[in-house]
Amino acid sequence: RMVTKGKREFKWGRVDIRAKLPKGKGVWPALWMLGGNISTVNWPACGEIDILELKGREPNKIYATLHWGANTAGHRYDTKTYTYNSGTFDQQFHLYSLLWNEAEIRILIDDQEYYYKDKTSISEAYPFNNPFFFIFNIAIGGTFIDNEIPDASTGLPQRMVVDYIRVYQ
Repeated sequence: RMVTKGKREFKWGRVDIRAKLPKGKGVWPALWMLGGNISTVNWPACGEIDILELKGREPNKIYATLHWGANTAGHRYDTKTYTYNSGTFDQQFHLYSLLWNEAEIRILIDDQEYYYKDKTSISEAYPFNNPFFFIFNIAIGGTFIDNEIPDASTGLPQRMVVDYIRVYQ
C-alpha cells in the first residue's frame, strides 16, 4: 500500500497513472484519493475520488466513483464502469487519468473518458475543491467485492505494477 498523506497532497490538475492490475477471486486493487482534511471532518465529508477499482473476478471491468456527504448516514456516491473488450487489465499497462478542476471531475482510461461529474449535480457540500492525497493498494476481500476471499484459482502473490504517476497542476 502506498499513501501520500502527510507527504504530498494535490488540488486540481491532471493525474496520469500507468499501471498493470492484478486479477483473481478476492482481489481488489484500487488507485484512489481522499481529502486531506479527513482527520478533522471524517469520511465521507472529506470526499473520496476512486480513479479506479477492479473486482478481481471481473478482470476486464473497472469502476470510477466519487463519494461525499456530511457523515456516513448521509453518504452519497456516483459510479461508472468501463469494460475492456480486448482482454483483461492484468495483461498490459493502461493509462488511468483524472482531470480535475473546481467545476468538474473526469476519469479516463487510455485517454477515453468514461466518468464525468459536474459540481452542480451535487446538492450537498462539495468536498472536491480541497487538497487530496493518494492511496494505491491491493485489498483482499471487502464489501466492494462482496466479501469474496481468494481461493486456489486466484494465484498468490498478486502484484499491481505502477510504471509511473504524473501530476500536472
